[in-house]
Amino acid sequence: MGFYTYLFAQLSLFWDRKINKFKRMPNKILIIGACGQIGTELTLALREKHGNENIIASDIREGKEDLMSSGPFEILDAQDLTAIEKIIAKYEVEEVYLLAAMLSATAEKNPMKAWELNMNSLFNILNLAKEKKIAKVYWPSSIAAFGPNTPQENTPQKTLMDPTTVYGISKLAGERWCKYYHQRYGVDVRSIRYPGLISYKTPPGGGTTDYAIEIFHEALKDKKYTCFLSENTGLPMMYMEDAIRATIALMEAPEENIKVRSSYNLAGVSFTPKELAEYIRKEIPDFKIDYAPDFRQAIADSWPSSIDDKQAQEDWGWKLKYNLEDITKLMLKGIAAQK
Repeated sequence: MGFYTYLFAQLSLFWDRKINKFKRMPNKILIIGACGQIGTELTLALREKHGNENIIASDIREGKEDLMSSGPFEILDAQDLTAIEKIIAKYEVEEVYLLAAMLSATAEKNPMKAWELNMNSLFNILNLAKEKKIAKVYWPSSIAAFGPNTPQENTPQKTLMDPTTVYGISKLAGERWCKYYHQRYGVDVRSIRYPGLISYKTPPGGGTTDYAIEIFHEALKDKKYTCFLSENTGLPMMYMEDAIRATIALMEAPEENIKVRSSYNLAGVSFTPKELAEYIRKEIPDFKIDYAPDFRQAIADSWPSSIDDKQAQEDWGWKLKYNLEDITKLMLKGIAAQK
């Protein structure tokens, strides 16, 4: 081998290694609303997957110790565009997960504040993606985007949506804007319509499905619970680990596989408070429940009782892992371990 041939081969090898190393570098991800119910667990899951230093958590307040100590954290108002831009530049952020929102029950008490937070924060991130300052966006929708005239059983991906709460209205509006920004500006935005989410790791966040978390705490504490929904109110629910898996799977799917740019249905497992109480009694036989429906009952009555998520299964391979029996055992065990 001649000297120049050898030199060329070595240079080619050197640059191949450099390019491959660059390709393997993980994206820097900013999570806005990282201290909330979803954000805390999503942040920790992404840090475990991509490295602590690559996942920047942010919120308007500080969060739990494991979130704060495991990687970068910034105090951030989701409505402050200038502050968001500074953090994106500081960390060279490529993806944003926008989780900041005011949830259904809380939003009904502060409708205009909820609307402003939920919509202004979304426009901030969509416009940054439009301007190519970030490459990919995740924004969650909800079953709250449906309404009383939506088919209640096996609600299809495409259907009539007429939400009756400010939270649901903001989610439906957000879905349409996400699709618009994708079609008009090519923004790679992805979304899931979450069912009610159940976790023992973070407290409820002011949602109508919060009974399905509170009930486990009260069952272990006093062996009784007063539910703010009626006994036969069926709603789709999901264990948080499934929701986190789904979120990451959606964001990691090839762009050409994402056929829905409004928001994907995600089914979970549907049950009523009465059915959940029966599963708890299998573990705590003397558990008692009674019912005192409040203003959240009307909200729950406007939502579907079960969801069809075939499109998510077909497009990016979604598959549920935890059923109601699994959730009951995991919740009771997890809460008991925290005592």
